[in-house]
Amino acid sequence: MHPVRSGEDALEPDLPELVRRAVRAAHRAGFDRSCLPAQGRLLRLLAAGVHGGAIGETGTGFGVGLAWLAAGAGPGTTVVSVERDADRLAAASEVFAGVPNVTVRHGDWTDLAAVAPFDLLVLDGGGQGKSAEPPLEPRRWLRPWGTLVVDDFTPMTSWPPTYGGAPDTARLHWLRHPDLLATELRLAPVPPRSWPGSRGRRRHRERDLELRAARPALHPDAAAVRADHRGHDRQPEPRAPGGP
Repeated sequence: MHPVRSGEDALEPDLPELVRRAVRAAHRAGFDRSCLPAQGRLLRLLAAGVHGGAIGETGTGFGVGLAWLAAGAGPGTTVVSVERDADRLAAASEVFAGVPNVTVRHGDWTDLAAVAPFDLLVLDGGGQGKSAEPPLEPRRWLRPWGTLVVDDFTPMTSWPPTYGGAPDTARLHWLRHPDLLATELRLAPVPPRSWPGSRGRRRHRERDLELRAARPALHPDAAAVRADHRGHDRQPEPRAPGGP
């Protein structure tokens, strides 16, 4: 699909109008870290499964990801995002003016806890557990069977996963979390020279982790599912050519 260019914008033709407004706001500010359409469509799909519930997001930016969530949210669903940068907050608030089910709050990502728990929570501006930041606790932030999307990891090419030559502890925290059923989704190819840490990695973010809360008291198969996941901690045995 080729983008449609209009002035300063280079937008795909099937973007929801709310997304187009947010993308224009980001373009005007020279902000190049908004989610790509492939990621946005995943967010819209996940939001469509929430009816009459609550969706949360950390790190509003200029509201592109939030607009995808709002475009997919089911009837009666509230969507709340938090942004600590005042200029971005002002621009995003203008994008969502007149959208009654969307609220943009000013503050640190931890301030979103005041309106938790959520049926769907997207971590794009804190809570992932990267660097020295502690990860959020799913039992506090998610409703039973809620979904957590964790953004901005480089592609996993081995097991155990590594980052910068060391174990990728942030990724392993989520993949091995005892309260979650986790999977990794690769949404777009990334040129190897853009990993890790370059602006290209941010511009071509590869995939998200969709994490479903799986508390043993609510999910009788949770232990078996977790055991199956942990069974992949070792490298797979080589397969014979042409084998299954």
